[in-house]
Amino acid sequence: MSTESTKSPKLPPVWFKHLFWRAHRVLYRLVGGRVLWTPASKRGWGAMHLTTIGRKSGQVRGVILGYIEDGDTPVVMAMNGWDEGHPAWWLNLEAHPDAVIRLKGQPERPVRTREVEGEERERLWRKWAAVDENLDGYAATRSIATPVIAFEPRETT
Repeated sequence: MSTESTKSPKLPPVWFKHLFWRAHRVLYRLVGGRVLWTPASKRGWGAMHLTTIGRKSGQVRGVILGYIEDGDTPVVMAMNGWDEGHPAWWLNLEAHPDAVIRLKGQPERPVRTREVEGEERERLWRKWAAVDENLDGYAATRSIATPVIAFEPRETT
């Protein structure tokens, strides 16, 4: 993980972050993909819907995640809202790497996930940092490295 800047930017309270993403999921259920956006937005990153299988429950789980694109491959960071620990969706993907994503204006598509490492991770981290100048500062608030995850096409059987 790069830590060029150790200054920790101010983060919203945990309760606010959780409320925000819960509200986004409710909106997604009500209006579908219209609450998603692409990396071409002024934010520089997009919002996608991810469907996983719960590692303990075996139940279908859905979450909205921010992503950037590396060619045709969506890339996310398993940053848990910059709170400690890994997010549940990443723990689910570690147990079951096959998932389904939906991007704005596109049908759902099956993917296989993998954690990127080494030079590829550094390159993608820098790509995220170009979108969010506070990235290294946010990452410095966590005691663990933030996984960078690629969503690659998967054939359905």
